[in-house]
Amino acid sequence: MGAFPEQRVSIITIGVSDLAGMISFYTDVLGFEDRGVKGEIAFCNAGGMVIGLWDKSKLADDAGMPLGNSEGFKGFALAFNARSAEEVDEIFGRLERADTHISKPPHKTYWGGYSGYFADPEGNAWEVAHNPFWPIDEAGHVTVPLAKEQ
Repeated sequence: MGAFPEQRVSIITIGVSDLAGMISFYTDVLGFEDRGVKGEIAFCNAGGMVIGLWDKSKLADDAGMPLGNSEGFKGFALAFNARSAEEVDEIFGRLERADTHISKPPHKTYWGGYSGYFADPEGNAWEVAHNPFWPIDEAGHVTVPLAKEQ
Protein backbone atom coordinates (compact mmCIF):
# COMPACT_ATOMS: atom_id res chain seq x y z
CA MET A 1 0.00 0.00 0.00
CA GLY A 2 1.25 3.49 -0.89
CA ALA A 3 1.88 6.35 1.48
CA PHE A 4 -1.44 7.98 0.56
CA PRO A 5 -4.72 6.16 1.31
CA GLU A 6 -6.04 7.23 -2.13
CA GLN A 7 -3.85 8.04 -5.13
CA ARG A 8 -4.90 11.38 -6.61
CA VAL A 9 -3.75 14.93 -7.17
CA SER A 10 -6.15 17.45 -5.69
CA ILE A 11 -4.50 20.84 -6.31
CA ILE A 12 -1.67 22.06 -8.51
CA THR A 13 -0.53 25.48 -7.31
CA ILE A 14 1.55 27.54 -9.72
CA GLY A 15 3.79 30.17 -8.17
CA VAL A 16 3.49 33.35 -10.24
CA SER A 17 5.16 36.76 -10.45
CA ASP A 18 2.21 38.74 -11.84
CA LEU A 19 -0.87 37.39 -10.07
CA ALA A 20 -3.37 39.76 -11.71
CA GLY A 21 -1.97 39.11 -15.20
CA MET A 22 -1.95 35.35 -14.71
CA ILE A 23 -5.51 35.36 -13.34
CA SER A 24 -6.55 37.35 -16.41
CA PHE A 25 -4.90 34.81 -18.75
CA TYR A 26 -6.36 31.77 -16.98
CA THR A 27 -9.85 33.27 -16.87
CA ASP A 28 -10.07 35.33 -20.07
CA VAL A 29 -8.00 33.16 -22.42
CA LEU A 30 -8.28 29.62 -20.98
CA GLY A 31 -11.81 30.08 -19.62
CA PHE A 32 -11.29 29.02 -16.00
CA GLU A 33 -13.42 30.63 -13.28
CA ASP A 34 -11.49 32.23 -10.40
CA ARG A 35 -13.09 31.00 -7.19
CA GLY A 36 -10.31 32.14 -4.87
CA VAL A 37 -9.79 35.08 -2.57
CA LYS A 38 -9.83 38.02 -4.96
CA GLY A 39 -6.43 39.65 -5.23
CA GLU A 40 -4.73 37.09 -2.96
CA ILE A 41 -4.95 33.68 -4.64
CA ALA A 42 -6.92 32.14 -7.49
CA PHE A 43 -8.48 28.70 -7.28
CA CYS A 44 -9.94 27.32 -10.51
CA ASN A 45 -11.98 24.14 -10.77
CA ALA A 46 -10.37 21.84 -13.32
CA GLY A 47 -12.45 18.71 -13.80
CA GLY A 48 -12.12 17.19 -10.34
CA MET A 49 -8.84 18.95 -9.57
CA VAL A 50 -8.01 22.54 -8.68
CA ILE A 51 -5.43 24.83 -10.23
CA GLY A 52 -4.14 27.46 -7.83
CA LEU A 53 -2.32 30.66 -8.80
CA TRP A 54 -0.40 32.31 -5.96
CA ASP A 55 2.49 34.73 -5.56
CA LYS A 56 5.61 32.57 -5.97
CA SER A 57 7.47 34.12 -3.01
CA LYS A 58 4.49 33.42 -0.75
CA LEU A 59 4.25 29.86 -2.09
CA ALA A 60 7.98 29.26 -1.50
CA ASP A 61 7.66 30.63 2.04
CA ASP A 62 4.57 28.51 2.70
CA ALA A 63 6.45 25.42 1.49
CA GLY A 64 9.51 26.30 3.57
CA MET A 65 11.70 26.25 0.47
CA PRO A 66 14.06 28.82 -1.04
CA LEU A 67 12.77 30.76 -4.02
CA GLY A 68 14.60 29.42 -7.08
CA ASN A 69 15.21 30.68 -10.58
CA SER A 70 12.07 30.38 -12.71
CA GLU A 71 13.59 31.25 -16.11
CA GLY A 72 13.30 28.76 -18.97
CA PHE A 73 11.62 25.37 -18.86
CA LYS A 74 10.46 24.58 -15.33
CA GLY A 75 10.58 20.79 -15.61
CA PHE A 76 6.84 20.12 -15.79
CA ALA A 77 3.92 20.53 -18.15
CA LEU A 78 0.23 20.73 -17.38
CA ALA A 79 -1.97 18.97 -19.89
CA PHE A 80 -5.51 18.96 -21.23
CA ASN A 81 -6.71 15.87 -23.06
CA ALA A 82 -9.13 16.75 -25.83
CA ARG A 83 -11.78 14.40 -27.20
CA SER A 84 -10.51 14.73 -30.81
CA ALA A 85 -7.73 16.15 -32.97
CA GLU A 86 -10.26 18.69 -34.25
CA GLU A 87 -10.84 19.91 -30.69
CA VAL A 88 -7.05 20.34 -30.28
CA ASP A 89 -7.03 22.52 -33.42
CA GLU A 90 -10.02 24.56 -32.17
CA ILE A 91 -8.25 25.23 -28.86
CA PHE A 92 -5.04 26.29 -30.60
CA GLY A 93 -7.04 28.58 -32.88
CA ARG A 94 -8.42 30.37 -29.82
CA LEU A 95 -4.94 30.53 -28.27
CA GLU A 96 -3.49 32.04 -31.46
CA ARG A 97 -6.26 34.66 -31.60
CA ALA A 98 -5.34 35.59 -28.00
CA ASP A 99 -1.65 36.00 -29.01
CA THR A 100 -0.61 33.12 -26.76
CA HIS A 101 2.93 31.82 -27.22
CA ILE A 102 2.67 28.52 -29.11
CA SER A 103 5.90 26.62 -28.43
CA LYS A 104 4.99 23.59 -30.57
CA PRO A 105 1.98 23.67 -32.92
CA PRO A 106 -0.41 20.70 -33.00
CA HIS A 107 0.98 17.74 -34.92
CA LYS A 108 0.64 13.98 -35.27
CA THR A 109 2.80 12.35 -32.62
CA TYR A 110 5.11 9.35 -32.77
CA TRP A 111 2.83 7.52 -30.28
CA GLY A 112 -0.30 7.78 -32.45
CA GLY A 113 -1.95 10.86 -30.99
CA TYR A 114 -2.18 14.55 -31.83
CA SER A 115 -0.58 17.17 -29.62
CA GLY A 116 0.76 20.72 -29.29
CA TYR A 117 2.24 22.94 -26.58
CA PHE A 118 1.74 26.53 -25.49
CA ALA A 119 3.06 28.61 -22.61
CA ASP A 120 1.11 30.81 -20.23
CA PRO A 121 2.41 34.39 -19.80
CA GLU A 122 5.00 33.28 -17.24
CA GLY A 123 6.33 30.39 -19.32
CA ASN A 124 4.53 27.44 -17.70
CA ALA A 125 4.15 24.73 -20.33
CA TRP A 126 0.73 23.38 -21.27
CA GLU A 127 0.08 20.48 -23.62
CA VAL A 128 -3.21 20.02 -25.43
CA ALA A 129 -3.45 16.49 -26.78
CA HIS A 130 -5.81 13.95 -28.21
CA ASN A 131 -4.80 10.46 -27.11
CA PRO A 132 -7.05 7.95 -28.87
CA PHE A 133 -5.87 5.23 -26.47
CA TRP A 134 -7.01 6.94 -23.25
CA PRO A 135 -10.78 6.99 -22.73
CA ILE A 136 -12.44 10.18 -21.46
CA ASP A 137 -15.77 9.75 -19.64
CA GLU A 138 -18.70 12.16 -19.86
CA ALA A 139 -17.39 14.11 -16.86
CA GLY A 140 -14.04 14.61 -18.61
CA HIS A 141 -12.05 12.20 -16.45
CA VAL A 142 -9.22 10.44 -18.25
CA THR A 143 -8.43 6.77 -17.64
CA VAL A 144 -4.97 5.42 -18.38
CA PRO A 145 -5.37 1.80 -19.44
CA LEU A 146 -2.88 -0.82 -18.33
CA ALA A 147 0.11 -0.82 -20.68
CA LYS A 148 0.43 -3.81 -22.96
CA GLU A 149 3.63 -5.79 -22.65
CA GLN A 150 5.90 -5.66 -25.71
